[in-house]
Amino acid sequence: MISAQAVLARVSRQLSPGLFLLLCIGCVSELSAQTNQISRFIDKPLEEPIVLPDWFKLSFLDLYDDIDEAVASGKDGLIVYFGQKHCPYCKAHLEINWGDPDIVKYTRERFDVIAIDVKGSRNITTVDGHVYEEKEFSVKHKTNFTPSLLFYNNQKEIVLKLQGYHPPYKFRAALEYVSDRHYEKESFSEYLSRAEMADNYGKEHLNQHESFMPEPYILNRSIIPANRPLAVFFEQPRCHACDVLHAGPLSNEVITNNLNKMDAVQLNTQSKTRLVTPDGLKTTSRQWADELELYYFPTIIFFDEEGKEIIRINSVVWLYRLKNVLEYVLSGAYQDYETYQLWRQHKGRQKAGFE
Repeated sequence: MISAQAVLARVSRQLSPGLFLLLCIGCVSELSAQTNQISRFIDKPLEEPIVLPDWFKLSFLDLYDDIDEAVASGKDGLIVYFGQKHCPYCKAHLEINWGDPDIVKYTRERFDVIAIDVKGSRNITTVDGHVYEEKEFSVKHKTNFTPSLLFYNNQKEIVLKLQGYHPPYKFRAALEYVSDRHYEKESFSEYLSRAEMADNYGKEHLNQHESFMPEPYILNRSIIPANRPLAVFFEQPRCHACDVLHAGPLSNEVITNNLNKMDAVQLNTQSKTRLVTPDGLKTTSRQWADELELYYFPTIIFFDEEGKEIIRINSVVWLYRLKNVLEYVLSGAYQDYETYQLWRQHKGRQKAGFE
């Protein structure tokens, strides 16, 4: 296993000082603490509601005006935070990412932040003048997982979207990606790929699982529909987050049983393994991951019987959320509910006896 210090020595010769600084945060402090944080993390809904930071902007939710005000104060844009009061991943983001003084300082110097409740009913006016309720605006932007973040630049363009909880160094990298306008010349996945050596901390080989199908990977469903959904796990060797996923949620019997009810494939995104995608294109695992602009590993993408993408998990995921996503896919609920979040709200109302 490569030590974090060795990784830093190699990476420092290849990256800009700013990005290297972010990776120092990630490799030295974060990787040493991440396993302990995750092992204590329980992703069931919280009993006590979250309290948002007092430095979030008090807004009338007119995004055009909010961005103008941010720019007038010398900032680079606006971040729209989509959350829920009892979301454990939101709490992790607020306590770990926006609980770090350096990340808070960087955020507040460069962005205004406004909060949206994905179940809320307040009116939001978009930059083009349309009015939505909070929950409608959340559906419009397919915020399957909370927290989700939309980054607007000073031209009122959405230049980045993050779904779910991301570790501190990747979140800090996202802030710099937008603030320094890297989106003008490269995607976020390309930006992070220049630093991918910093992720090379973990097992030297891919983790195995009984649900994964062997090669050849002929995943085409566009001509003849399959009999059940497909889950594609995009992973890498020396990927600490991949190791955590396998040691945690994927070691759970309920998760394994549900994965065995669908087709499941594990792809090494650093390899040139040949495959046929669900929509019938011939490619390699590396090329497909690049075309999908994947920036977080492991990413899990679910496809229906005809090869259409249902949902993807491209952030930290633990037992409760993964179990629910598998139910959302296997039950066919995605056919009736446009987003996972809408389905979760429906289930919540049923449990409370409102339906």
